[in-house]
Amino acid sequence: MDIKVKSHLKPCAAVSIAIMIVALVMTLTGHGMNLGVDFTGGTIMTYNMGEQFETADVEKVLADNGISDAQIAKTGENDTQVQIRISDKENTDDLRTALENTLGEKYTGMEYVDISRVGAIAGRDLINNAIKSVSLAAVLMLLYIAVRFDFYSGLAAIIGLLHDVAIMLSAVVLLHSFIRVETTFIAALLTIVGYSINNTIIIFDRIRENSHKSTLRQLDRESIVNLSVQESLSRTLNTTITTLLTIVTLYIMGVDSIKQFALPLIIGIVAGTYSANLINGYVWAALMDKRDASKRAKAKPAKSEDQPSGLAINANLRLSPNHEGERGLRHASIDTEKSGKEAGSAGACLAWIARQAA
Repeated sequence: MDIKVKSHLKPCAAVSIAIMIVALVMTLTGHGMNLGVDFTGGTIMTYNMGEQFETADVEKVLADNGISDAQIAKTGENDTQVQIRISDKENTDDLRTALENTLGEKYTGMEYVDISRVGAIAGRDLINNAIKSVSLAAVLMLLYIAVRFDFYSGLAAIIGLLHDVAIMLSAVVLLHSFIRVETTFIAALLTIVGYSINNTIIIFDRIRENSHKSTLRQLDRESIVNLSVQESLSRTLNTTITTLLTIVTLYIMGVDSIKQFALPLIIGIVAGTYSANLINGYVWAALMDKRDASKRAKAKPAKSEDQPSGLAINANLRLSPNHEGERGLRHASIDTEKSGKEAGSAGACLAWIARQAA
């Protein structure tokens, strides 16, 4: 399969830019990310049900009380506890009474455990820590790839990494009805940072190998990238597909908190795979070509300064009257010396003829 990196770059970049623009417009119009209690602040209520229970029973009580965006999770030993997260706008006293009266009839061992409040400042701390973590990871990856390969490989890898993160965040906005941003989303984001760079390193390692092969030195960088992607594509796709099978299974079979982790992870893995194969290599080739062009541009002025121009040479060849007089004297001296040599040669010839006659 012949993959032309440059021909695939434009459509891939167009798709990515379109996704980001739509997500930005939705965010500006008030339809951004669906932030959970950890980021917006709210109340966490915990009950011990005393036995195995169905989350659907809890959801029904909440729905009857007009609460549709609550987060329900099973916790505790043997999943016998329920943790309910609701926003600050809800009346916790009325909700507590409804839960205990309704669920207490079915789960007779139900006991109230705890109620706590989460402030929005905790969400800001989570966001700041996530930004710091991603930034630190990007810097460390840049240093590692710059040492292992070259600086421009590291720069291309970081550009691809930022692309993957931006696509993941944009998808969360587009799918805000399915994805709720919780602490699990931060874990998924950091996982994508590490996973997407893995595919990029595989491609760059093959590019380096092919660049040093004597049989491929006549190829330009774009052709080397094309060849490297072709050689690594089956390995990359096999790894990605097996990983996606596992995560998709988690999303289908898992509870809500697992789904909130798995879906962003699926999106990030897909974005990282296509960017590593169809974008990052060309970005590296473009950066290297730009570097070479810059070096050639700097070398030309230095060369022209060392060699005088044709006009300067012609000007130096023009002689002043004094120079012309000196040149005439030199020519006269040369002509005199030449005449003397010719006269001496003629005399020697006549002497030889006289000796032969005698």
